[in-house]
Amino acid sequence: MPDQQPCIRPVIGVLCCNEVNDRAVQAVASRFIEPLSRLSDVTVLLVPAIAHAADAGGVARLLDGLMLTGSRSHVAPDRYGGTPGLDHALDRERDEVALALAGRMVEAGKPVFGICRGLQEINVLFGGSLSAERCSGHHRGGGHDFAALFDHRHEVELTAGGRLAAATGVQRLVVNSVHEQAVDRLGSGLRVEAVSAGDGVVEAVAARPCGGDVLAVQWHPEWDVATNAESRRFFSLIGRAVRA
Repeated sequence: MPDQQPCIRPVIGVLCCNEVNDRAVQAVASRFIEPLSRLSDVTVLLVPAIAHAADAGGVARLLDGLMLTGSRSHVAPDRYGGTPGLDHALDRERDEVALALAGRMVEAGKPVFGICRGLQEINVLFGGSLSAERCSGHHRGGGHDFAALFDHRHEVELTAGGRLAAATGVQRLVVNSVHEQAVDRLGSGLRVEAVSAGDGVVEAVAARPCGGDVLAVQWHPEWDVATNAESRRFFSLIGRAVRA
């Protein structure tokens, strides 16, 4: 019997964050990793958010796709010409690695996906800007545990003919809402995939600039993926994109 070659799954890089408890660590919530592995059927490779440890060109050659996750931190305002604000929650090394690596992936025609901060990074990469003022009512605020924060929800309207509308088969979704920044000026080449039903805040974007899919959402599909069919479809889209 001839030897059978094992099926090699596509490799998606997941960007870490810099966090400090009793020591500086690279961190990413496990809830991002599990649905990528199970629903997208990929191998997950964690990428450190340390600029000198992650050569963007070299890492991009190794990866079949990239996921920019949500984070406790915000994109530094000098990255998009914004005014200083939320300076207590910056991760400048993540900014550096995220924008450099995502840029290389896009140039190589490889898929890039974003969740929450990841959408904001993608918007900045494409020349857009962010605003905290647009987010009134989109975040429950301090003093709540994670479950209470993610229980804060609202409706979004999906763009007719867009990728999310086609994947879900619906015009509206109810999504969680925990972000403190949002798209202000939309990046060049990005198209809006969803907006908040209440105030028109951009909730999802997509593009295909060099042959690779770019797709990002402002909400957190990984949070309720076990109970929400639309959240599972987001991860299924990732699996199809890295195999296209």
